[in-house]
Amino acid sequence: MGRLSTHVLDTALGKPAAGVRIMLYRVSGNAHTKIAEVLTNSDGRTDAPLLSGDALKAGTYELVFCAGDYLRATGQASGEVLFLNEIPIRFGVPDAAQHYHVPLLISPFAYSTYRGS
Repeated sequence: MGRLSTHVLDTALGKPAAGVRIMLYRVSGNAHTKIAEVLTNSDGRTDAPLLSGDALKAGTYELVFCAGDYLRATGQASGEVLFLNEIPIRFGVPDAAQHYHVPLLISPFAYSTYRGS
């Protein structure tokens, strides 16, 4: 059974990023359809997979991480304009039977991602 999951790690503070708002969109051409919105828990993870089973379909998705709100809340960033605010990660799901884990590692001035397990 396929599933999509994520987590967020704060590399500047060296801990999970709790309370990060994440939106998940299905992308088709120029259309974005919002299919989920969640907050990370104290372990920087979502309480359940973002999608699983028949809800996960092959195609293109986009996760949008509200990093700016988190960075402001933790005192790592301030001001009206931030270097990193909303971080979009667009990725493909070629086989809906697999597990796709898309983590985000953030700091006030950098981020990275990878396909995890």
